[in-house]
Amino acid sequence: MTSELADFVAAKAAELGIPGVAVGVLADGAETTVAHGVTSADNPVPVTDRTLFHLASLTKPFTATALVRLAAEGKLDLHAPVRRYLPELRLADARAEAEITVFQLLNHTSGLDWQLVGAEADETLPGFVAKLAELRQIAPPGTRASYSQAGYNLAGRVLEHLTGQSFEQAVTELVLAPAGLSNTFFDLDEVLIRPFAVGHNRDEDGTLSAARPWKAWRAGTSANNPGGGLISSVRDLLSWARFQLADGAGVLPAEAVRGMREQTAALRASTLGDGVGIGWFLREVDGVRTIGHGGSGNGQFSELLIAPDRDFAVVSLANAGPDGNRFNQAVLRWALERHLGLVQRDPEPVPFEAARAAEVVGRYEIDAMNLDISAEGGKLIMAVTIKPEIRQASADMPPDYPPAAFGFLPGDGEEYVITEGGLQGQRGYFSRDASGAVTGVDLSGRLFSRSR
Repeated sequence: MTSELADFVAAKAAELGIPGVAVGVLADGAETTVAHGVTSADNPVPVTDRTLFHLASLTKPFTATALVRLAAEGKLDLHAPVRRYLPELRLADARAEAEITVFQLLNHTSGLDWQLVGAEADETLPGFVAKLAELRQIAPPGTRASYSQAGYNLAGRVLEHLTGQSFEQAVTELVLAPAGLSNTFFDLDEVLIRPFAVGHNRDEDGTLSAARPWKAWRAGTSANNPGGGLISSVRDLLSWARFQLADGAGVLPAEAVRGMREQTAALRASTLGDGVGIGWFLREVDGVRTIGHGGSGNGQFSELLIAPDRDFAVVSLANAGPDGNRFNQAVLRWALERHLGLVQRDPEPVPFEAARAAEVVGRYEIDAMNLDISAEGGKLIMAVTIKPEIRQASADMPPDYPPAAFGFLPGDGEEYVITEGGLQGQRGYFSRDASGAVTGVDLSGRLFSRSR
């Protein structure tokens, strides 16, 4: 099976133009790793199973686990309002300010928008929290799931308050060290003395260029670490999967670890999964329950999927955009089918209908990005772009994904799937008001509100 995996990885990386990848599978108690390609197109060094990659949002299950451990130790009430621990918290919505709980931060039902743009300039989590009154509240707390980086960063500040340590120190002592993850870090100084992958982005002419900054934000800031700052290797992530499959290995109560896998909120038409646990996205694949999370950084992509009932896990790391996510998803599908006989099927869109298309054409926004939908040549086209003012403020931003076609799925005309490009396979749905008018669109778990 190792040679089959190696052949598949090499072929898929070549097909998608990914310089370096690392893949790991845990099945029947045995670990298999395959490393292919180089850490950097400009300074090629072979990738190994200990090469460090930026995990981006795959950090979130680690943050959640640290807080769940404190809850199991009686030091935190997950269902208490955040203001019990951070009385200085001020939000744009007074009701949300009083009601949002730690639990709602961890299962993305706080109603906080995706991210507070520019807050990382304050560098620290206290500085980040001090600016949260500028962040939009997109829904009342507890009423819907919407992916929020800001919510996890706020949760990280709660962890700091409860432990009296920096977020990074707290996660290391509560989670990383007990789980035996000796090659997993937040600090770039630790990365620089070890082999690490350089992210790449593809220019308009197809040329790969090294991604700057190395993380998805300026080096030195810790304001985004709870939601996306962790750095690790495929070997350590397999150890993390073993820790989860061992129900916390005595570090956390088994019932607490299993509780993180239980659905706390449903997701509709989402590529992220069918529902949200605590720190995990939940999906049923061919009748088998899985938990997982992915991450998308600046030219680096990560994915971890675990099937607890089958003692199975697969990890995939890639160092180029926009197709790193497509590579990772292909690896997950290959591993699930080869090892467990599970087939993940893509939904088929219905033929283009001009009347349905006209209802959704327009602009939708979150704080950092615009999403523009047009109808061209009998196809619906989606363009997701970083807002000009955001790009102007930072010269080191990844390029936008090229516009891509998408189609409605069978049913009420609200659910869709993207059919090409770096976001191929991503699903979402449109929201409507009481009159039936389209008011927003969900993409990758984020609610973009209609602006025109």
